[in-house]
Amino acid sequence: MATLSVPTSARTAKPRVLKSRAAGKLLLLALVAAVLAPWAATRWPGAAWPHELTVSLAKPLASASNWIIDNRDSHPLFLYFFGYVSNAVVLCVRAVYLTLLAAGWTGVTALGALVAWRVAGARLAAGTAIALLTCGALGMWVPTMQTLALMVVAVLASVAVGALLGLAAGLSDRLDRALRPVLDTMQVLPAFAYLLPVVLVFGIGVPAAVLATVVYAAPPMARLTALGLRGADPEVLEAVESLGATRRQRLLTARIPLARGELLLGLNQTIMMALSMAVIASVIGAGGLGDRVYQALASVDVGQALAAGIPIVLLAIVLDRVTGAAGSAKPAGTGQTPSRTVGWPYALAVTVAVALVTRLLGRLDWPSGLTLDIAEPVDHAVDWMTGHLYSGVPVVGGTADWAGHFTTWALDPVRSGLQWLPWWSVLLIVAALAWSIGTWRSASTAVLAMAAIGVLGVWGPALDTLSQVLAAVAVTLVLGFATGIAAARSDRVERALRPVLDVFQTMPQFVYLIPVVALFGVGRAPAVAAAVVYALPAVVRITTQGLRQVDPAALESARSLGATGRQQLWQVQLPLARRSLLLALNQGVVLVLAVVIIGGLVGGGALGYNVAFGLAQGDLATGLVAGAAIVCLGLMLDRVTQPTERRAKKGA
Repeated sequence: MATLSVPTSARTAKPRVLKSRAAGKLLLLALVAAVLAPWAATRWPGAAWPHELTVSLAKPLASASNWIIDNRDSHPLFLYFFGYVSNAVVLCVRAVYLTLLAAGWTGVTALGALVAWRVAGARLAAGTAIALLTCGALGMWVPTMQTLALMVVAVLASVAVGALLGLAAGLSDRLDRALRPVLDTMQVLPAFAYLLPVVLVFGIGVPAAVLATVVYAAPPMARLTALGLRGADPEVLEAVESLGATRRQRLLTARIPLARGELLLGLNQTIMMALSMAVIASVIGAGGLGDRVYQALASVDVGQALAAGIPIVLLAIVLDRVTGAAGSAKPAGTGQTPSRTVGWPYALAVTVAVALVTRLLGRLDWPSGLTLDIAEPVDHAVDWMTGHLYSGVPVVGGTADWAGHFTTWALDPVRSGLQWLPWWSVLLIVAALAWSIGTWRSASTAVLAMAAIGVLGVWGPALDTLSQVLAAVAVTLVLGFATGIAAARSDRVERALRPVLDVFQTMPQFVYLIPVVALFGVGRAPAVAAAVVYALPAVVRITTQGLRQVDPAALESARSLGATGRQQLWQVQLPLARRSLLLALNQGVVLVLAVVIIGGLVGGGALGYNVAFGLAQGDLATGLVAGAAIVCLGLMLDRVTQPTERRAKKGA
């Protein structure tokens, strides 16, 4: 059978209409380009962004930085506002940390296991206990408690800020429209860019780390809170209103309970983002596990990085499972929730009893005899891999050769091609890509974002970063789509991949850099390799889910027509999963961009290096301009990879 006649349920006139619209858009854009291109080429003949269209922010940003430094110890704003905020953060983190130390390793383990048992049952309780005990066995109990104390304060503050913003956006259309671009910017701005202004105001230390984490982790809570409040069942709200409930009563008794799932999902996402920020915040004195990972990165010590990275991964998995189980639990009394054998008072009482017994026995600290040193064997393994795989491998060559070939054959040509294109042609290409899958609004946003990069004077570094992102995304999509298709077509493959994807998704971004630097050296190729590994799990998961959600009736009809498995995949599943595949592309681009920026620390250069340089030197102008350019680049990439729905006309 050469071709497959897809049934009408899976093959409608809508795709043809969309294709004709896209073709019309591209034709109109081509006509505009034919008129404007000769004029632009005559006025600005070079490929680089014209200097006369550049605005320098170096002087005003340098003045602002100098004013902050000069007045940080004397101005009332710093003394009576930022100073109190800083002291409050320090006191809160210290109180939580001392409480965890007072409970001892047995008390903390008992509390974690009982909370997991209360929420999700005995299996997750056992996993939580094993995870916490593993942190101690790796010799990382005290750093783990430091990170956990920082996390508790940062997550509580993030949830409070995010819930208030989400509440405002969920109840007011005007505030929702005003907050949307702010939240977009907060989520796209790289974590490094948060650190520089926070350090200028609060200095190096825990307050700056906590507040940078809050800014980074609050947007998911705000978005999901607003989504939950806006998605409340109108019939329930109408019934509550008909009973004479006030606006406040409707909020507390109907909207918030109905949004429980979204609120707990927001808590889950906030915890994950705060934990990923814990490593990055170590650059400005956060301490804990992140500091151990960062120090290991500086010395390329894979063993120490793994010893500190494993507890972070375990904490992330445990917190993800516990909050996920809390979010999926049905309300009590429905008959669908497992019986809660452990009550909160009982869990607290058991924890206090265990902590008191441990204190009386003088065993609060983790026993030194139960510590397992994995750094040395891991370093030996890495040394062997470096010695035998880095270069000189017969036939296939070494990892250094692969990095060199990838740089020569992929990264350099893409960068040269982008820099060869005239700047106005880049804007036209961006407009064409964004308009072909979206609306004129999304195309305008993408073009303005790309033009803002040129106005900021970082056109060249931005194209260098873009070349790394494009190369990494191409590799990620090839590997991710292939793996996702295999997982969607085989339950066994999906079950085997699930724990691997869990580990890779919860691993901090910094941890990825260490093994790739050990294997590939420094440069742009290691940054791309780390970005691929970091973004791959999300692409695989979204692809698998999209293919599995294809209408079974369409597949059954295709099979009844004699379609082979390959024909079902290419002519039914992939076309019907187009939206999920585009979402996988979009998420892959965003995640790749995040790690490519951090790759500036290991020789990636471009905008990532500018942000890191600005942070290291306290250069507000360099760091913030590069951060703003990264936001614009991320916004442009989001618009050209995520389709936007055309609003339905009245009567349509």
